[in-house]
Amino acid sequence: MARFVLQWEISAQQSGKMIREFLKENDISKTALTDIKFAGGFIAVNDAEVNVRYLLKEGDKLKVGFPEETPSEGMKGEHLPLDILYEDDYLLVVNKPAGMSSIPSREHPTGSLANSLIGYYQRIGLESATHIVTRLDRDTSGIVLIAKHRHVHHLFSQQQRSHEIKRVYEAIAEGEITQDTGTIEQPIARKKDSIIEREVSDEGRYACTHYHVLSRKNGFTYLQLRLETGRTHQIRVHLTWLGHPLAGDELYGGSRDLITRQALHCCRLSFYHPFLQKTLSFEQPLPEDMNCLL
Repeated sequence: MARFVLQWEISAQQSGKMIREFLKENDISKTALTDIKFAGGFIAVNDAEVNVRYLLKEGDKLKVGFPEETPSEGMKGEHLPLDILYEDDYLLVVNKPAGMSSIPSREHPTGSLANSLIGYYQRIGLESATHIVTRLDRDTSGIVLIAKHRHVHHLFSQQQRSHEIKRVYEAIAEGEITQDTGTIEQPIARKKDSIIEREVSDEGRYACTHYHVLSRKNGFTYLQLRLETGRTHQIRVHLTWLGHPLAGDELYGGSRDLITRQALHCCRLSFYHPFLQKTLSFEQPLPEDMNCLL
């Protein structure tokens, strides 16, 4: 099994720094460093183990090995189809179909994307837990970003906080939205009598959704949406508040006469790759059921 290892060759500008300082500059968190020191990781210079007070010299080859990661207790790997759009040593980008949960739940304990990932990791010999960066609701289709290691997930979490991970959705809403573009800024909270449903509420957390109408026809609106925040069910709740629930979204008042799940698809994803040091972008066309509805 392959553990996660980062490597650097020390430049003249980096010479004289303590490893502890160098790792901090390279976004190794205090928690990660504690795990490396005490939970089975290692720090080595020129293949000899050293401690974090070692002073680096030009030409040193520094290696940091992270502790072994194992899946959560009770999480089983399953050999399910996995539509991989991109993969490298650090991350995966996959196209999740509607009807697949991101993680197991009491109602759906198996068949999730996480179960599929564990099965895939077992087949390729990767020693890791599942780190899904951009989750989608069970019945929302589209592009999902997955970190292969805890440290990579940490780096993407920083990008999420600074809104550097960009997602664009396409949706079909009931009714014809008259305004061509708009922004919905309404706080979202869990509905008091439900463990699943959310609602616009003054007691909720700030949420912001931008939308752009692509077309209107026969009492429906085809639109593109971009999120400033990532609240649970955000698009579904905001469009319901606007008076235009998603087609097929039974939980929020949509009809299932023409489609059997919410008509929502993550069609674009872009992010900065922290190791390749460039922005990667992905697109995925609408799935068949939404195309049929159009």
